Amino acid sequence: MNIIAIIPARYDSTRFPGKPLAMINGKPIIQYVWEAASRASLISRAAIATDDERIFKKVKEFGGEAWMTSAHHTTGTDRITEVAKKIEADIIVNVQGDEPLIEPAVIDEAVKPLLNNSEIFMATLKTRIINSEELNDPNVVKVVTDRDGFALYFSRFPIPYVREQGQGASLPLQVVSRGGKGQGYDINSSALHCKHIGLYVYRKDFLLKFAQMKPTPLEEAEKLEQLRALENGYKIKVVETAYQSVGVDTPEDLERVKEILKTKT
Repeated sequence: MNIIAIIPARYDSTRFPGKPLAMINGKPIIQYVWEAASRASLISRAAIATDDERIFKKVKEFGGEAWMTSAHHTTGTDRITEVAKKIEADIIVNVQGDEPLIEPAVIDEAVKPLLNNSEIFMATLKTRIINSEELNDPNVVKVVTDRDGFALYFSRFPIPYVREQGQGASLPLQVVSRGGKGQGYDINSSALHCKHIGLYVYRKDFLLKFAQMKPTPLEEAEKLEQLRALENGYKIKVVETAYQSVGVDTPEDLERVKEILKTKT
């Protein structure tokens, strides 16, 4: 199998302009991601897709593969699809460009279902939610799956909603007050609640088909592109991993990642 990781990277982030080039211990964020993808055992090759000359130049400087793409793409999926059309590949992995702590083994975990089952066209990752702040944060996407590990739904809302308490020790949540702003959740156990890690694996032909589908009502309501696949009747395999993602969306996140890396050195 020819498996290509493509990392979308744009310069103009609303909350953190220039994020891919933000430095951590002398290396830009995008280099950390590219190096991790390149080290994944199942990845044949890793490339970066960008619409910005500064990112393109920096990738070339550290020896990475870079592709210039249109500046008019509205999603990372559209950006990687432009590159996917131009390269030979069986499977395309969309690795988020703002996850400098992503581990090569985690990328391999997401790829394996497509190698083991020819009827799986798309896969992604989930991990257990470990605190109530994440559960109640709409920027942390939640996912619920069926017994075979296929996605039932993705939401910014804390799903599943536990309607009643005291029905047994397996119930993980208690409803608590949120300062007069309605009801929220406080986690006692994370047995039911998982967050989505935005790494996607596609068979190339399915990716090209997916990119041609029109946005769907649930996708537009939640602003979650993966719902387009579910609304069109396609299954998404969701692999559970122990990896806890730490994305960089703000300068504060960058400082958090720097502190984490200090503990690893």
